[in-house]
Amino acid sequence: MSSIHDFATWEPLLRLVRESNAEQLAAPGGCFTGQITLGSWTLPAPQPRPEPGRALQVADMQDQFTAVERVQDALRADGANSVSYMVETAPDGKTLLHVVDSGPAVEHGVVSPFVGALLLVEGAVPEPWRRLPEAVPGAVPAPSADPALLERTLRERLPDAIGATEAEIAEAETRLGVALPDELKALYRVTRARWQDWSGDYAAQERVSKAVGCELFPLDRLYIADAQSRPCPWQFAADDAVVTAPDAAVQGLVGSPGWIAFGDNGGGDRLALDLTPGPGGHTGQVIVIDHEQTIGAGLRADSLTDMVIKRPSGWHQDRDADSPPVVARVNVRGLGSVEAAAHPELEVLGIGVWEGEPLSLAPVVGLPRLRTLTVHPGTLADPLEIAGLTALEYLSLGPEEWRVLLDAGAVPRSLSAAAIEVRGGQHPLPILDLANELLALWDRPLISRTVLEAHPDTDR
Repeated sequence: MSSIHDFATWEPLLRLVRESNAEQLAAPGGCFTGQITLGSWTLPAPQPRPEPGRALQVADMQDQFTAVERVQDALRADGANSVSYMVETAPDGKTLLHVVDSGPAVEHGVVSPFVGALLLVEGAVPEPWRRLPEAVPGAVPAPSADPALLERTLRERLPDAIGATEAEIAEAETRLGVALPDELKALYRVTRARWQDWSGDYAAQERVSKAVGCELFPLDRLYIADAQSRPCPWQFAADDAVVTAPDAAVQGLVGSPGWIAFGDNGGGDRLALDLTPGPGGHTGQVIVIDHEQTIGAGLRADSLTDMVIKRPSGWHQDRDADSPPVVARVNVRGLGSVEAAAHPELEVLGIGVWEGEPLSLAPVVGLPRLRTLTVHPGTLADPLEIAGLTALEYLSLGPEEWRVLLDAGAVPRSLSAAAIEVRGGQHPLPILDLANELLALWDRPLISRTVLEAHPDTDR
């Protein structure tokens, strides 16, 4: 067995959990779960309270650090990134530690440390991540785009900058597989933004950022901000939808082969030149890809020249993809019925907390674009109606609803991913077994579990 499955690896952590939660572990069904990665962890042990007037010190947390580091060392030795665990007391009084390896077919959970989205089809991504930009006939650069003016302005601001050669620009185009717009070439002819050229002078770097209006990437760090560059877990990505209004400047995409990322605004948001604008935009406009959003981008300036000369400080992003008819939420605060959500363009239907009679899915059966359904446990009148949703690629249900579908052999085979919505104090082990049943239907790698025992009066 690998070291992550050795009791000695877990002994300090297990001792902490038992000492901190003895009463809860002794109660019927009492258990604690957590997850440890190479960079973070969840540990069901209280944070020490320092003496009044004294701040919490590293030494106060040393027992927790030591326990976690031992597990992290084992992860590194095994070439793994994370592990989940559960501690419970067996009927015979023994403490059981379950070491859970979710495997390659399960995303990290948010509510449960064991089970996130189940990846039923290897390599599959949600529909918005497969969407390519629409052609916009007649799209042209903005009148403000002026490569010569841009280059003159930047040379005045950066007289000592080292620019890129034509060979270096050509090399970047070959690497990216796309011709750089004339404005971007003009910018890099003035400065190639290499740290080596500044000889460690932070002031020189700051002068370039101020002159351009962003933290400029070196020429060899330009990249295509396509959908692959913006990964997102299925649990959240399946709820997104690509919507572009008829007059939108920027297409509501996750990413585009025509988005050339060239800088950062200092807060983690990327700046890119947009070669695939929306119906109301211009080729080569400057857009901002918000790192807190999973889809879409905002308009910063009509052109790179416009951004450098006028120095706009903000940007505007149209965002109406989270509303009907494409995305609909039925719950006590949203739409009042499934009928109200039914529309030929509906792609994402979420049924949340509901106080009325259980809901029927009959109004949305047969809708051609309905690909995502998420359902709060206990809200459906008949889970078997899901069989009529023939275009589903993502389905999230409570354990009881999944049980109905599994027992009837009615789990939709169109699915690429699935999730089990866990609420309240449900015991994790039946959820793991249910997840494995679903994975087995697609012949995917199962979740494995190793059980280690400790007697109640000893650490072993």
